[in-house]
Amino acid sequence: MDVDHRPRLALDAAILRLLRPLVRLLIRHAVPFRAFCDLAKRAYVEAALHDFALPDKKPSISRVSILTGLTRKDVQSLVNEPAEVNPEAGERYNRAARVLTAWIRDPDFLHASGKPRALAGEGTLSFGALVRRHSGDMPTRAVLDELLRVGAVRLRDDGLYEPVARAYVPQTGTLDKLNILGNDVADLIDTIDHNLQRGTADPRFQRKVMYHSIDVQALPAFRRLSAVQAQALLERLDGWLAARDADAAPDARDSPRARVGMGIYYFEEQLGSPRLDGLHEDSR
Repeated sequence: MDVDHRPRLALDAAILRLLRPLVRLLIRHAVPFRAFCDLAKRAYVEAALHDFALPDKKPSISRVSILTGLTRKDVQSLVNEPAEVNPEAGERYNRAARVLTAWIRDPDFLHASGKPRALAGEGTLSFGALVRRHSGDMPTRAVLDELLRVGAVRLRDDGLYEPVARAYVPQTGTLDKLNILGNDVADLIDTIDHNLQRGTADPRFQRKVMYHSIDVQALPAFRRLSAVQAQALLERLDGWLAARDADAAPDARDSPRARVGMGIYYFEEQLGSPRLDGLHEDSR
C-alpha cells in the first residue's frame, strides 16, 4: 500500500516557515543551536507526559521514549530536573490587564464623557477600589507597581494616577515581551492544532485578511485603521467576558472554569529576499 507523504511534507514546510522568525529571534538573543535542541527535548517530554497520557495508566519513561524518539536516559534526566517556571508572571499579567481594561470600561470610574477618571491611591472611587472590584485578592500596590513599570499608568503632579494606554502592552522590558511571545504564539498553535483534529465538529475561529501587493505608502494608514478597529473589537469582547468572569461572581466560583480569549495581530513583510547563490566559504 502506498503511503501518502503529503501531510508530512506539508508539516515539514509549515515547521520550517514558523521556525524562521523564531530562529531569527534566538540568534539575536545569542541562543545557540545546542540550547534550542535542549529546549526542544524538554518540550517533547512534557508533551508526551501531559498530552498523550493513557487513561488510568501512570506515564512511564519507556513510553515517553517511544513517543519522542529520545533515549530513556535523556527522558529520565529531564523528568528528574523539571524546568524552572515562574507562575506569578502569568498571574501578574492577567490581573494587571484586567484592572487596566476595567479602568476604561467600568462606568463608576469614568467621566460622563466616557474618559477614565484620574484616581487617588485609596478612597471610595480610587485605584485601590478599582483593584478590589476587578482583581480579586491581588494587593493594590503590586498591581499599581506593575502598571507603572510597563508604562500603562502614570503618576500626575497632583498625586493622582491616570491610564496612558488602553491595553496592557509593555512598552519597555525585554522579559515582558518574551513572555508574551511564549503565551500568544502557543495559543495560536494550540488553536490550529485543535482545528486540525476537531475543526469539523468543533471549530475555533481562526481567520486573517491578507493582500500580497500593497503599496508601501498605504501601510501607515492601514496600521492606524487596523489598530483602532481591532482595539474596539477586543474591548467589546472583553466587556462580554467580564460580565461572565467567575472571579467577579461569588456564587460561580465553584463552577468549572476555562481560559478563553481572542487574539488579533498585525503583520507586514517586505517583498523580495536576499539571494543566497553568492554565499561563500570562509577562508581558513
